[in-house]
Amino acid sequence: MKQTPFLSIHKSLGAKILLFAGYDMPIEYSGIKDEHMAVRNSVGVFDVSHMGEIWVKGPEALAFIQKVTSNDASKLEPGQAQYSCFPNGKGGIVDDLLVYNFEPEKYMLVVNAANIEKDWNWLVSQNSMGAVLENASDRIAQLAIQGPKAVDALQKITSVNLAEIKYYTFVVGDIAGIDDVIISATGYTGAGGFEFYFYNEHAPTIWEAVFQAGKEFGIKPAGLGARDTLRLEMGFCLYGNDIDDTTSPVEAGLGWITKFTPGKNFIDKDYFLKQKEDGVTRRLRGFKMIDRGIPRHGYQITDAEGNEIGIVTSGSVSPVLGIGIGMGYVKKENSAMGSQIYISVRNKKLKAEIVKMPFV
Repeated sequence: MKQTPFLSIHKSLGAKILLFAGYDMPIEYSGIKDEHMAVRNSVGVFDVSHMGEIWVKGPEALAFIQKVTSNDASKLEPGQAQYSCFPNGKGGIVDDLLVYNFEPEKYMLVVNAANIEKDWNWLVSQNSMGAVLENASDRIAQLAIQGPKAVDALQKITSVNLAEIKYYTFVVGDIAGIDDVIISATGYTGAGGFEFYFYNEHAPTIWEAVFQAGKEFGIKPAGLGARDTLRLEMGFCLYGNDIDDTTSPVEAGLGWITKFTPGKNFIDKDYFLKQKEDGVTRRLRGFKMIDRGIPRHGYQITDAEGNEIGIVTSGSVSPVLGIGIGMGYVKKENSAMGSQIYISVRNKKLKAEIVKMPFV
């Protein structure tokens, strides 16, 4: 069982702890809805230290990243980040990730906790050009401080002008007297805010400073339960649910991170280009429940006659909308916006409608 450097703090706050991706992680504290609304309306803090960090360095760093990722990392200036995925050579996705450009020969890849070992082995196996790889996951902690009041709260504990950190950019600066903290704005909640990356030993100091700074705004710790409902309201994919080794980025609506730039020859490029040109047989779509009910991962999606046309990949009740929302793969011919679909919930057919995402 792995632990983040914040586990004793989570326990002292009465968090419900469950095993997630091999880590003891807080699922909720005051309740998923309460934490969700704190992030939407003010500020909340997630321990995301379980995420993986892999450094890619050396003269071949960019060439290697261009080979193993679907997005075009050559477009990144130092201080910029990018959402991308690792194609798996069979038309699926090894993982989705963030690429941070520090300098021309130094990048950081941030990967999902459950996939750290899988991703590392995949990258090593693909490293024919001799890029320098380093798995720093066990040494680096991460907090995501999310919400519209994050800037006001955190500005008290740094000399960095946080208002200047635009979406998908980052700086290295001081937090609570600790230097060399990576401060980025790549949030997974749609509520604004920042991520802090720092060495494990600084965890208690930074946690305490963040909560002191946010006290006047009613700052709250938030667990993975609220993180899931927040990302779902935004229509953000979750690896293992909405994307995996059997789904292509084109099917998943991630064509925008699949770049066919001349000179960029990445894994599965030809396969994805053919999908883009010929079309796909299924699409990932968002839907809102019309009938009362909660869609869950794995539930069947049918047409009015009860024929299976898809499967739910993510679903919950939206705390903001107060209704069931979800995502799922639907046959192309049933995937138009506004189409009526049915979710099979305990042998009942519940009506839903395909809608544009984000939901809020």
